[in-house]
Amino acid sequence: MDFLQRLGRFLDRPQFPWKKIIVGFSLAQYIFEGYLSLRQYKVLQQTKPPKALSGEVTQDVFDKSQAYGRAKSRFGLVSSLYGQIQNYSIIYYDVLPRLWALTGFWLVRYFPAAYTGEIMHTLIFFFTFNFITSTLNLPISFYSTFVLEEKFGFNKQTLKLWITDMLKEQALMVAFGAPLLSGFLAIIQKTGNSFFYYLWLFSIGVQICAITVYPILILPFFNKLSPLQEGQLKTSVESLARRLQFPLKELYVIDGSKRSAHSNAYFYGLPWKKHIVIYDTLIEKSETEEVVAVLSHELGHWSLGHTTKLFGIAQLHMFYIFALFSVFINNRSLYQSFGFHKEFPIIIGFILFSDALTPMDTIVKLLMNILSRTFEFQADEFAVKLGYPKELAKSLIKLQIQNLSTMDADWMYASYHFSHPILPERLGALGWYGHQDSMDGKREDSATPLKASDREL
Repeated sequence: MDFLQRLGRFLDRPQFPWKKIIVGFSLAQYIFEGYLSLRQYKVLQQTKPPKALSGEVTQDVFDKSQAYGRAKSRFGLVSSLYGQIQNYSIIYYDVLPRLWALTGFWLVRYFPAAYTGEIMHTLIFFFTFNFITSTLNLPISFYSTFVLEEKFGFNKQTLKLWITDMLKEQALMVAFGAPLLSGFLAIIQKTGNSFFYYLWLFSIGVQICAITVYPILILPFFNKLSPLQEGQLKTSVESLARRLQFPLKELYVIDGSKRSAHSNAYFYGLPWKKHIVIYDTLIEKSETEEVVAVLSHELGHWSLGHTTKLFGIAQLHMFYIFALFSVFINNRSLYQSFGFHKEFPIIIGFILFSDALTPMDTIVKLLMNILSRTFEFQADEFAVKLGYPKELAKSLIKLQIQNLSTMDADWMYASYHFSHPILPERLGALGWYGHQDSMDGKREDSATPLKASDREL
């Protein structure tokens, strides 16, 4: 505690160039990520599939996957530049202090005196700022959905559904964001210098509640969950759950096809009561045993303790963020660098602190992706031990083709961005032998297993 206070006083130096440093961090990250995207774009210009996939995907599928990847890459470069211009404009034109003053004026003029404290001011500021940024990002969202995804056959949304979803998201943000943000501010105001400990406990409680509340109150606004009908798939999944002593409460099918042609499956719930959700697109396009193989991989994460470990790491990371925030919350030089000379709002301090944390976040992202890829290999191995090596491999290939996922990647780009190994690496780890019935135009069982790429991620 004393160390954090001393560090806070050390960093609070008059005329310290916080604005230049934060802008520099943002620009450096943009340049670095742009460089990685250009490296990946070269890979996406290749005309032949990786050797490990040459007998698993047709040339036409590979060409479509490469084209989709290049289109997403170009879009990513443009959207990143657009976001960078937004951030720079917000800083250069002092949008934060101007908007804080404007919302303060609204508060005094239109609200009773009893509601003129910092919490109410922060709520008005936050939702106004969120509305502005959401509006500015509408062109990006529209293009992604109705041009990019539409071009490659993935978009299933209508304009009406897109607008309705957006309005629902804003309504839910107000409904849940207001009490959560109020609690965040109240804890800091009432608990003094040790606020970060109580804030951390509050965040853990919120996450646990979210696990329970999300599928009941939030998910139904966007998708429909229906119990999986009786049949071979349900019997097989329930048998798998019993075999692993997985506390399965209910099996659901989600109408993912309502918005997208992409496929997925996942589970959620409290430790003693879990629910499995399977996308209708996955059921429609896969054999029963392939779906079970995918779920054996997902339940492998549970059985191997990956979900618990990641939750624990997330809590440690959250504690570290809140503790470090206590160093910056009273840093007057940071506020003053961004135009706040008389008022020092908590929410502004947290926004600026988050920007200053960019370099550390980049390192954390890299380390978490490395760990995630390790977990993915372990979950694949778990499915193999359950007896689903061929089914999992065939399912991964189908999902790769259906989603037109990237089939190869630059090692540096993949290390930074990818939380999952690329398909050739997963097939190599599975010891997959190409099989004629796995996809159209496949080779017969070969004498040599497909190998992963020769790089470590």
